[in-house]
Amino acid sequence: MANQKGGVGKTTTSVNLAAALATSGLRVLVIDNDPQGNASTALGIEHQSGVPSTYDVLINDVGLEEVVQESAVIPGLYCAPATIDLSGAEIELVSMVARENRLRNALASYLKGRSQRGEPRIDYVFVDCPPSLGLLTVNAFVTAREVLIPIQCEYYALEGLSQLLNNINLIRAHLNPALHVSTILLTMFDGRTNLAQQVAEEVREHFPDQTLRTAVPRSVRISEAPSYGQTVLTYDGGSTGALAYLEAAREIARRGVEPRNDYAQVGSGSDSGTRNEGDQQ
Repeated sequence: MANQKGGVGKTTTSVNLAAALATSGLRVLVIDNDPQGNASTALGIEHQSGVPSTYDVLINDVGLEEVVQESAVIPGLYCAPATIDLSGAEIELVSMVARENRLRNALASYLKGRSQRGEPRIDYVFVDCPPSLGLLTVNAFVTAREVLIPIQCEYYALEGLSQLLNNINLIRAHLNPALHVSTILLTMFDGRTNLAQQVAEEVREHFPDQTLRTAVPRSVRISEAPSYGQTVLTYDGGSTGALAYLEAAREIARRGVEPRNDYAQVGSGSDSGTRNEGDQQ
């Protein structure tokens, strides 16, 4: 889940899509890779200083199995929390060997360990990235197969997107050939305004295959939910925001079994490509 612009709905989208998929019976892991720890807060996961976290995984070689906590509200929803310690990880990673691969190796070991222990497999893994293109985001790009980009329906929505896509291409070329932008989700959509309509049209014109049909509306309930340590689905499951994220999750799940074109081939620049059901990390 990446976009170097702040306030576009990365964390909100991560936790609510994860919750929507988990409530449908799937097992979902959210890796909070943002020092702000907002994903951990929204999922009601402990992440005060001293709690084993993503920082320990990246810097201290702690196994993900020692860090991951299961949601007390939504069975099958797991989270590797982020603490304030992660804010210094960018600097500490610089001098480390294979610094770009640390999260990928940790996740591969965790998933393999679950299989060996006979535990149910994880269906989806979401990595919530910070609003930057530093080493934390690079680790996420090397770990993942797909990038989901939330774009807010506001002025300057596409500003900086070309830089993000260039970085993804660099990662593809040098570190992770499987990486591609598969999905773009429009957030903060207000159909009553011409601006939102224009932004949505522009995004769909540039990224027709990647942009979900569902757009997430502006919603007070979505904004309120994290303050109660909840996703919008558990806070107010009947709200327009909750219903939008449920529909977006259905679209993503359906896309998991549909062959699609790679953005590098069609020349647009977003998350597409063929993936197999069960390979959604």
